[in-house]
Amino acid sequence: MSCMATTNYFGVALRGWRERVSPRDTGLEADGDRRIPGLRREELARLAGLSVDYVVRLEQGRARHPSAQVVTALARALRLDTSERDHLFRCANLAPPSAGNVSRHVPVRVQRLVSRLGGNPTAVFAADWTLIGWNAMWSATVGDPRTYGWEARNLVDGMFRSRVGRGREPIAGWPVRSWEGDEVEEEDLVADLRVTAAAHPEDARLAAFVDRLLRSNPRFARLWFNGSARTHVGDRKTVEHPQMGDIALDLDVLLAAGTDLRIVTYTAAAETTDAEKLDALRAACPVPSGSPVGIIA
Repeated sequence: MSCMATTNYFGVALRGWRERVSPRDTGLEADGDRRIPGLRREELARLAGLSVDYVVRLEQGRARHPSAQVVTALARALRLDTSERDHLFRCANLAPPSAGNVSRHVPVRVQRLVSRLGGNPTAVFAADWTLIGWNAMWSATVGDPRTYGWEARNLVDGMFRSRVGRGREPIAGWPVRSWEGDEVEEEDLVADLRVTAAAHPEDARLAAFVDRLLRSNPRFARLWFNGSARTHVGDRKTVEHPQMGDIALDLDVLLAAGTDLRIVTYTAAAETTDAEKLDALRAACPVPSGSPVGIIA
């Protein structure tokens, strides 16, 4: 196989999807004389409003830079779902279309995953860091989110509340400190929020939220304009628990495939005092540890 064939991701995808589409599904009459299933190139060209020659050159890799309008027309003609459409855009070295508003929908499979993680403090956040749901161990470890005082239950809002003296208000029900320090923690969240804002430029609620923080919080504004953009993946935390004392925990941020949701979970290193403290909280949990609390479908 030639190098061009192995790197012609756009053409390979285009041909594979063309051959899987039934002509009847697109409203075309299908005759019985077809060597391969699916659409012929001329049929795809007609559906997408393109020339047959251009479709041939795209499949063969002789045309490598289709416009966003061409890719959109082909995706529509091929009846691609969102993931496939975005893949076709990336194969053309184009950014996928805007994802619209940040979703707060939690699929059943994500709810099920949170339930299975019930032995550890776990919460689900939207891509803009709005807290959507949490389990009982989350409340036992870092406090009931209904007491946090975040506007619209947004972690970034909670992070950038006014400072008290030289410190910062507790981010959760009680202090949860990053080992990297407040500045690094804040920069990580702002950099992640910038990625989300770029992916959802038409989300008016997110735009208004960012604008409010830019106008009201100099710390946020300084970090927003420094240009950092990356997905937040985790941290090392000390939870200053009112009953258990300090608990050192690893915070991991998991991205749920097919969604923009952030699943955030705390774990303790095995065979440590911190693990013993989590065990004690687990034993005292008022509801079964696998039961999700506040999950919004």
